Amino acid sequence: MDHSHFQNTDASDASPEITKDIRRELFQLRDEKYQVFQAKLIPGIDPSSMIGVRTPELRRIAKQAAKREDIADFFQDLPHRYFDENQIHAFAASEIKDFGKCIAEINHFLPYVDNWATCDQMSPKVFRKHKPELLEQIREWICSEYTYTIRFGIGMLMQHFLDEDFDSSCPALVAGIRSEEYYVNMMIAWYFATALAKQYDFVLPYLEERRLDKWTHNKTIQKAIESYRITAEQKDYLRGLKVR
Repeated sequence: MDHSHFQNTDASDASPEITKDIRRELFQLRDEKYQVFQAKLIPGIDPSSMIGVRTPELRRIAKQAAKREDIADFFQDLPHRYFDENQIHAFAASEIKDFGKCIAEINHFLPYVDNWATCDQMSPKVFRKHKPELLEQIREWICSEYTYTIRFGIGMLMQHFLDEDFDSSCPALVAGIRSEEYYVNMMIAWYFATALAKQYDFVLPYLEERRLDKWTHNKTIQKAIESYRITAEQKDYLRGLKVR
């Protein structure tokens, strides 16, 4: 497969210098077999927009890019041409140490996120230190018109508010989401399956009272039954809650 026409390294390329540098490195690391494999994992993305660089390399490039003086130029250069550049954006934004700046950058980027991988791999470290402000922001994300902004919000609830910082208002927030989007509903099911593993007694009534739509309800039970963190006794009870 000839990818040379993707590179657009001619003089007419108006991309900022940092984007050109990142792109050059990406094409040097391209793995065509991995690109074919990856294209199957992430349906809905044009395979020609995937260069085919493995995640550890993308994380390394992102860490280096995040330290550059001109990283803001890359963050502003949206939409990115390649899936791999979106991945680097997600990883580099996750490195921002100032909470306000990090939120601003994530909010700028989220409308351009167009696949589950970029959405789910974005996980800013600074969020751990700002739980109350983060929760306020999540309430906005899950009301978004954008599929992957909603999914990101649910993912952040799952990551930060199901353990010692469990907030009893959060399951109701997630149960209140109604969407036709597969990638939103799948994340709701994932959230509730994880919540069953961590906060079983609190979350169980959401299934007993059928507070989710039928597909998401049954998918939650399926994912919970697949989990090693749920006891055999709990699994038996959950099987009985399936909606036929």
